[in-house]
Amino acid sequence: MRNPVAKKVTQIEPSGIRKFFDIVSEMQDAISLGVGEPDFDTPWSVREEGIYSLERGRTFYTANAGLKELRIEIGNYISRKYDLHYDAVHEIMVTVGGSEAIDLALRAMVDPGDEVLIPQPSYVSYLPCAVMADAKPVIINLKEENEFKLTRKELEESITDKTKILVLPFPNNPTGGIMTKEELEELVPVIIEHDLYVISDEIYAELTYKGRHVSIASLPGMHDRTVTINGFSKAFAMTGWRLGYAIAPKMIMDQMIKLHQFAIMCAPTNSQFAAVEALKNCDDEVAKMVEAYDQRRRFLIDALRGMGLECFEPFGAFYVFPSIKKFGLSSDEFASRLLREEKLAVVPGTAFGDCGEGFLRISYAYSLTDLKKGLERLQRFINKLQTE
Repeated sequence: MRNPVAKKVTQIEPSGIRKFFDIVSEMQDAISLGVGEPDFDTPWSVREEGIYSLERGRTFYTANAGLKELRIEIGNYISRKYDLHYDAVHEIMVTVGGSEAIDLALRAMVDPGDEVLIPQPSYVSYLPCAVMADAKPVIINLKEENEFKLTRKELEESITDKTKILVLPFPNNPTGGIMTKEELEELVPVIIEHDLYVISDEIYAELTYKGRHVSIASLPGMHDRTVTINGFSKAFAMTGWRLGYAIAPKMIMDQMIKLHQFAIMCAPTNSQFAAVEALKNCDDEVAKMVEAYDQRRRFLIDALRGMGLECFEPFGAFYVFPSIKKFGLSSDEFASRLLREEKLAVVPGTAFGDCGEGFLRISYAYSLTDLKKGLERLQRFINKLQTE
């Protein structure tokens, strides 16, 4: 028989994150500090609106781009939060999570052989989405001494005459790193000089603990060069509602909507009605969650450093990225033994790119009680390694 599956798909490695959590799900008394999912409930008023929409029979298709009311509220939200000004009708679309928006943007913008610059460590979907769009992913290995931020020099050295897209993943998953306005401004002249476009994944924008998040799309010259990805999963604790959005110039957005139209049709209707409520009335709830994350962040950093682990201070998302190089184990070996011997799951840094070797991703999207229990197990494991 002819091979029924596409070669480019078989060559994509499965997510390095899932292996550990498939084991955890079947391991009694295991603790996970690895999943990037808020431990908070979706705000009650948002849940209530979702329930109400079902009770009212709002179970119809929406427009392909999403409820007009929701797109208008997204436009209002990004204007007051991030100084982004786009046409809600023609330049904003609602997607099934931020991941769909990433996939749509790449497929709408690249031709076979176009190069896509992907700074790593970073979210696991960028590289396979680029491959599935028939682009050539080009990895930029970020450095610990720069707090895993993208520098102008690193960007310049990675550009060729085939480069078309730069993925900008800040605030960063897995490192928690952010880029300030001044650091983004360093990149803009290079992007414009080489006529590049940017896909800026800002799903963690609200989870910024130092200053205010700055979107590169708000900087001079970048409005028409940027596709901004965001959504409701992280800031509003709405992971299971599967709702994201993309913001882009009309020329790009028209093609993204076309792909979305044929592949998805529209995002879940009751989720969209619930999201309107989230944007209108949940700033206070989000602020409380951010305050709690920040408390956990500071606690976790202090605890890890107290164990002798080197860890730069992350100011975004809900992850820390400590170094375990001193123990002489690979990231995968360390994480596998930690899970097997202490029943504690964290994610090896290599799940997010080869330059993540020697690091772990630990999430603080967990209660302080769970963090303390997990850290006790980590300390026992480190003590054991130091006596071997």
